Amino acid sequence: MRYEARIEVSHRPGVLDPQGATVERALPALGYEHVRDVRIGKCIRLELDAPDRAAARAAVESMCERLLVNPVIEAYEIELTELAPAS
Repeated sequence: MRYEARIEVSHRPGVLDPQGATVERALPALGYEHVRDVRIGKCIRLELDAPDRAAARAAVESMCERLLVNPVIEAYEIELTELAPAS
């Protein structure tokens, strides 16, 4: 089976987010006065082949722990979508 994985990576609670803080300070100058707690993260999308959903999730979790995410300062969420077979 082929799956698409979307990994949303964000800072862990309590970890400083200087990019988010800069955006939060700049928004009022653009007329957006009521915005608070801006956090900037990243989204990683990839496709992979796996025998089933559990194997796909396990592979993506391993990728996150070994390379894609810094577990000391970042948290992540995985969304898996089964892709239709190529015709």
